[in-house]
Amino acid sequence: MFCYQCEQTTRTRRGDGCANTVGTCGKDAVTADLQDLLIHLVKGVSMYAHRAAQLGARDHDVDVFVIESLFTTLTNVNFDPSRFETLIAQAAAMRDRARACYEAACAKAGRTPEQLAGPAACDPGQAMDQLLQKAKAGAITVGLDRVGADVVGLRAMVLYGVKGAAAYFEHAHVLDQDDPTIYAEFHRLLDFLAGNPTGVDDLLARSLEVGALNYRVMQQLDAAATSRYGHPEPTEVRTTPRAGKAILVSGHDLRYLEQVLEQSAGLGINVYTHGELLPAHAYPGLKRFPHLAGNYGSAWQNQHTEFADFPGAIVMTSNCLIEPQPAYRARIFTSGPVGWPDVPHVAGGNFRPVIDSALAAPGFAADGPQRGITVGFARNAVLGAAEQVVGAVKSGALKHFFLIGGCDGAKPGRNYYTELAEKVPQDCAILTLGCAKFRFNDHDFGSIGGLPRLLDVGQCNDSYSAIQIALALADAFDCGVNDLPLSLVLSWLEQKAVAVLLTLLHLGVRNIRLGPSMPAFLSPAVVQVLVDTFGLTPIGEPQADLEAMLTAA
Repeated sequence: MFCYQCEQTTRTRRGDGCANTVGTCGKDAVTADLQDLLIHLVKGVSMYAHRAAQLGARDHDVDVFVIESLFTTLTNVNFDPSRFETLIAQAAAMRDRARACYEAACAKAGRTPEQLAGPAACDPGQAMDQLLQKAKAGAITVGLDRVGADVVGLRAMVLYGVKGAAAYFEHAHVLDQDDPTIYAEFHRLLDFLAGNPTGVDDLLARSLEVGALNYRVMQQLDAAATSRYGHPEPTEVRTTPRAGKAILVSGHDLRYLEQVLEQSAGLGINVYTHGELLPAHAYPGLKRFPHLAGNYGSAWQNQHTEFADFPGAIVMTSNCLIEPQPAYRARIFTSGPVGWPDVPHVAGGNFRPVIDSALAAPGFAADGPQRGITVGFARNAVLGAAEQVVGAVKSGALKHFFLIGGCDGAKPGRNYYTELAEKVPQDCAILTLGCAKFRFNDHDFGSIGGLPRLLDVGQCNDSYSAIQIALALADAFDCGVNDLPLSLVLSWLEQKAVAVLLTLLHLGVRNIRLGPSMPAFLSPAVVQVLVDTFGLTPIGEPQADLEAMLTAA
């Protein structure tokens, strides 16, 4: 086992990465190795699917399988080795389907099929010892002794960006949004990685191509969510409980939340969101459910205590799962790509077991004191007030925007984001998104120019909205995004954040501050290239960083 795909990875003098038996996230060595093997096989699937796509052929089931498989390997998503054994067997079958599709396309075009090797020819076997032996070929550090840390780290950045983009595309797919050309781009990038590329410049270029792909994916996800549920609108969300039976839905996936709401309607159960599903309350299509009662708890890393205190059933819909504790293990369920050994998994969108669990649990005995926070400042809401915002800037009432957001985490150093937000001057506004906002979104920042100083754009999935806000402001002021009175301070944890960062770099956004630490998979030399090329800056001390950003503006 060796894994360094997230910010919480173990950092030691011998090398940065989780090794030996269990990772920081709780992933054991067997599961980690099976994930490596699955990714290796998925590359083989895409080798054939990429060539088939070049000839105008595709297999939709193959396309969907590749995206779903990538998602299962993200940080804090699936920890169940039995699920990965099943996926590995399916990957071998899907590779055969992709090969058949390619060979049929070759026959139709009068071409001789290529004889592919590497991941395309890997026979994983069936016994566990065979799987673990074959997993060595898929280890992220393959070739490290030959090509060095710069190349291996850049390969990892491309792969992790592809994983993050796949997660976003899976969210869009669940909402019935698909695009064959996007699937083809995933296959092209995975085919590139299957060849174990060694060119630093080529790998850097492909990283930006991942950013371009992720921008298209986020656009698809935005279209999927807004076409189904309407555009988010400013909404105050209750953050204290109501008396009654309860279901808590955590993660990112709006469709699974909608299914829980539909199936629990009229049963006397209150449904609460948790973590990254907080912004769901801003969508008109979800607010229509009267039993969407509010948001419970805070960021994902606090679930051990918050879930233990929740007196109902709990559903995990995407990443952010950590090992369920005995206090709530009998009433937590996984869905979609999520899994934990011996935890019940909801398949086919049937949440009846969750509902039965909630009805059997005590629920909240009484209403809590009324408290709330406001969400829903996505692109339509902010751009609807564009004249007001631009006027405040031109009058001098609003001096600067700070986008402080991204992924939260449990490691020390993340209080930086709270301190920075609290130190932002009163004549400046804060945009936020992702679960990093739970560090400060219950603080009273007041208002400026008739708008709240803290504007919650939504989930990390809503990065497209934040980008559109920046582009619209740049258009209003007739300047580039980098010329706006706007500073980006991002907190990263996992592979979705890698994809978003690559998107920003692809769009030419400069001078981003990133923390709480630089990715372990990037060598010092590669970090320096990003610093020199894009002005990427590691976070420092909050007051000094704040002064530097205001001075640069």
